[in-house]
Amino acid sequence: MIRIFLRHASTRAAFLLLALLPVRAWADSCPEDCSEPAPPVNIYSHTGAGHLSPATLGALPRVYVPNRSSNSVTVIDTMTLKEVDRFPVGSKPQHVVPSWDMKTLWVANNVTGKNGSLTPIDPMTGKPGPQIAVDDPYNLYFMPDGRAAIVVDEALEQLDFRDPHTMALKSTLPTPNCSGINHADFSVDGSYAIFTCEYGNGGVTKIDLKNQKVLGHLDFSKMGMPQESPDGKVFYVADMMNDGVFLVDGDSFKEIGFIPTGIGAHGFVVSRDGKRLYVSNRGSHKMEQGKAKGPGSVTVIDFATRAVVAQWPIPDGGSPDMGNVSADGRQLWLSGRFDSAAYMIDTTSGAVTKFRVGVEPHGLTVWPQPGRYSQGHTGNMR
Repeated sequence: MIRIFLRHASTRAAFLLLALLPVRAWADSCPEDCSEPAPPVNIYSHTGAGHLSPATLGALPRVYVPNRSSNSVTVIDTMTLKEVDRFPVGSKPQHVVPSWDMKTLWVANNVTGKNGSLTPIDPMTGKPGPQIAVDDPYNLYFMPDGRAAIVVDEALEQLDFRDPHTMALKSTLPTPNCSGINHADFSVDGSYAIFTCEYGNGGVTKIDLKNQKVLGHLDFSKMGMPQESPDGKVFYVADMMNDGVFLVDGDSFKEIGFIPTGIGAHGFVVSRDGKRLYVSNRGSHKMEQGKAKGPGSVTVIDFATRAVVAQWPIPDGGSPDMGNVSADGRQLWLSGRFDSAAYMIDTTSGAVTKFRVGVEPHGLTVWPQPGRYSQGHTGNMR
């Protein structure tokens, strides 16, 4: 069943800070006499519309929705806007993650502890392959150079560095001060990553990727439950309990601001042109078993000004969670965590189309996506 709603997008300024542009980083070297500042480098320059990699040639245009409480993946054809498949996977699938080389989509089935698994999907056929046993794969990332997969063991409070193809274990990094280690993003130069800590007092942890060691932990001025951090000079960290987004300077590892967004601020998607950030507000402070048809919404933040430029409520209520934008940037796809739904939102008008999927859908991915490689999650492309 598909339902379509139309709306005029509202515009308001919620928070404005002196901008340290999150989508730009100054180059390490300067022109000959260094009299002029080096030109800015756009870290999203390879993820714009039309930048599809040859590795994705022939991939079916699909949305893959992991249904956490149905132990299945729903597959939607983005051309016909119809469900074309639904297949079983491991227990409690959390995210569908594009591999670094973009040749495999991995379903992370974490079972909340031991006996988890990863289910590979062939994006050329849309069909799953044999599961690989992996402990507690709540989420999955890849080293910026692709030499290792990083399995995020949320319940075990550790990071497992594995072979990116076979998933054979290489090494393990305990993160005992990051209870419920969760979502992450990487510095511009790929030297470190910042991971959110979902439980306890929240906060974020900084990881030295080269030496595989913890560099430090940062608690926020408001106790809460941070969730996600898009990349750039400034990391944005959604916090479900504080209903907004903390700003963190990644290099100095200090909190520098906060932007209110909506109830249960949870996930991020960067616009295809790299100019805007879509923040999904789940409409609930509950991690599981929240009420359906809650006051869920999507907040649109302009990166250059850090101002809220649009607020899109889900018509008749909803619980927008994780997702992606389409290859052309015209559609924002999000799972509806407590509504057994997936949402397709027109990124110009804010119109919403609802799809019925399995129970408790979580980290869906849209495929194919532009980019040279994937850093993980539901499509953190570079």
